[in-house]
Amino acid sequence: MEPIVNKVAESGLITLDLAPYLPDQITVFDLKPFLYMEMILKEKDYRAALQNHDWEQYSGKNVAVLCSADAIVPVWAYMLAATYLEPVAASVFFGTEEELTKKLLCERINAIALEEFTDKRVVIKGCGDVAIPDAAYLAVTAHLRPVVKSLMYGEPCSTVPIYKKR
Repeated sequence: MEPIVNKVAESGLITLDLAPYLPDQITVFDLKPFLYMEMILKEKDYRAALQNHDWEQYSGKNVAVLCSADAIVPVWAYMLAATYLEPVAASVFFGTEEELTKKLLCERINAIALEEFTDKRVVIKGCGDVAIPDAAYLAVTAHLRPVVKSLMYGEPCSTVPIYKKR
């Protein structure tokens, strides 16, 4: 009986899972509760509410700032919130939690050291327990393509070729 050979292990493929690059510690600061009747921003009330707000709950977190109410919010209201968030939060971003997740994920992908992947055959893991935004796959392709020998998507046993150096 011949020994079982793991052809995937011997192939020299490097599998890159994007899940570990997903940011954690993301929270949302919504202006909606600070609006009068969740519709109108009253400057004096807004300023007082911000002063009395517990800002420590955002300590070390990436904060997406938005207003989920269908209200006209002046730009300075977001700026004022940022002055309270900046000293405690890891980062402050205007937009949704999903937009901030994509931004931070792409930043982390673009910071991946390329030496490990130079002239290698790389598979970007396509399935997992955690949903990865499509933007991440575009970012990792653009980041790795200049240095890899080949780039594939999927699992080592079943890949879709994306790029091959000629």
